[in-house]
Amino acid sequence: MKASDWIASFFASHGIHAIYGYIGGMVTHLVDSISMHPDMCFVQTYHEQSAAFMAVGSARRTRRPEVALATSGPGATNLLTGVADAYFDSVPVIFITGQVNTYEYKYDKPIRQQGFQELDIVSMARPVTKWAVLLDDPAQICYVFEKAWHIAMSGRSGPVLIDLPMNVSRAEIEPENLAHFAATEHGMFLSEKQYAEIRSALHQAERPLLLLGGGARPYRALADTVVSNGFPVVVSLQGKGVVDESLDTFAGMLGSYGNRSANMAVARADLLVVIGSRLDTRQTGARLKEFGKGRRIIHIDVDEKELECHRLSDRISFQGDAGDILKWLAMENYSASSVWLSEVRKIKERYSQEKEVIRFVENALPYQYMEALNRQASKSDCFVVDVGQNQMWAAQSLQINGKRMFMTSGGLAAMGYAVPAAIGVSMVDADCTVWAITGDGGLQMAMQALPLIAQYHLPVRVLVMNNSSLGMITQFQSLYFNSRFAGTTATGGYLPPDCEKLAEAFKLPYFRLERVDEVDKILKELPPFALVEAVIPFPTIVSPKLHFDHPFYDMAPFLPEEELEYCLKGLS
Repeated sequence: MKASDWIASFFASHGIHAIYGYIGGMVTHLVDSISMHPDMCFVQTYHEQSAAFMAVGSARRTRRPEVALATSGPGATNLLTGVADAYFDSVPVIFITGQVNTYEYKYDKPIRQQGFQELDIVSMARPVTKWAVLLDDPAQICYVFEKAWHIAMSGRSGPVLIDLPMNVSRAEIEPENLAHFAATEHGMFLSEKQYAEIRSALHQAERPLLLLGGGARPYRALADTVVSNGFPVVVSLQGKGVVDESLDTFAGMLGSYGNRSANMAVARADLLVVIGSRLDTRQTGARLKEFGKGRRIIHIDVDEKELECHRLSDRISFQGDAGDILKWLAMENYSASSVWLSEVRKIKERYSQEKEVIRFVENALPYQYMEALNRQASKSDCFVVDVGQNQMWAAQSLQINGKRMFMTSGGLAAMGYAVPAAIGVSMVDADCTVWAITGDGGLQMAMQALPLIAQYHLPVRVLVMNNSSLGMITQFQSLYFNSRFAGTTATGGYLPPDCEKLAEAFKLPYFRLERVDEVDKILKELPPFALVEAVIPFPTIVSPKLHFDHPFYDMAPFLPEEELEYCLKGLS
């Protein structure tokens, strides 16, 4: 059989029904094989970066490898942003790039290029993949694809890239006579001694707190059990949705743009148990000693290198799987003291995001839009959020409970993520209403994906938080550059898109939000897919926000000194 036919059948046998990409000369055999397979669909995405983000969105929904492809040269380089996003956020995706015929490839010749559109994408992709390989031998077809699937899913999941020369994809092969990959599983279970150390720390602590990150995403039910038993919790940005946020000891999202309640809860904790989060500086702040001061930190992660190379040195670190740890905690039936649980509830109530907005935010319209979305979205909707102020308004305000899901580009923080990733979610779960929450800037980076919504009749609602600016940067420019808005507002050379005309061009029903009193009615009556423009006067801010070189708990707008000291001593 033809190699490309075997590849299509391989993915179909693993439950993959949609492959995203942009067709080009070096992938024509593979695209043809996919389109001819009775259980497969090739989704032409109009830009390779969108293809990558769609595969990421699909993979985050299915929790298995999904697939994106591109042709050689510029097609391959256009994929790289999405490859990097998958790598930093630990999303299993198999990326396939077309390559020139092996007899045209330069290999080690000291020239820039031999074949037309030839490019060494493997060398470029290696730093942002778990494995990148040039598959230049048809006899290795089965072995390489089987190995790629295994690597993408094993340990800390992530992307792989297979560079496929055209003559290899069209080669005739006999799969039964070729080499196949035999996986070897290696468990990363904690020892009884390590569990005993955690148990001892829990029983010694007066104010224990759980921090869940993206590594715990697949284990929502276990996390809910642990927290319901009486273990108060905060989450990272990538951990949002790991636990039911309606639980009364959920204290919010930690971080530089997190909820004040979460940062304050961490400041009060004397033991922080971190599962599946790398504790980056967006969580700890730049003053690392302040983050570790007065508390023990037990850091558990599947990635040994993250534990070894961490800048926060004063930790007890164990390599282990988040599911195993949460299962053990659930079986332990651990509960913190009633005094500490009561204090966490008081912190949550006093420093809730709702009270933050009332107290500190003059232009509250963005937050009011998010609260309306909270009310009108169903308990099974998925929120796919872009990067910028829209990301933080959503992360601070949306309550992820029931079957709701939250996803965003975390480590890479790529603008233009939300719309294609939302399409990817919808392509693998047609029963789920997906909200692509983006800003006017993110929309301009992703508008080439918009046609697919109407083309495939996908239940995707694009909510554009349009403040006619690149708001996250204007907030920064206001603080540090005397409000010189170069490249971020109309006076600095930035112009927002005309959302109504874009909706018309891409055959999307258009709705406009301007007043708080009309938001609920419009959101409630939306059709399955639509483009909704939420108009917001400039300027806008995210509140609270951690300023550089401040302790993680001392967020701006700053609390009065006596109030902050009172909180750090404990709410009575």
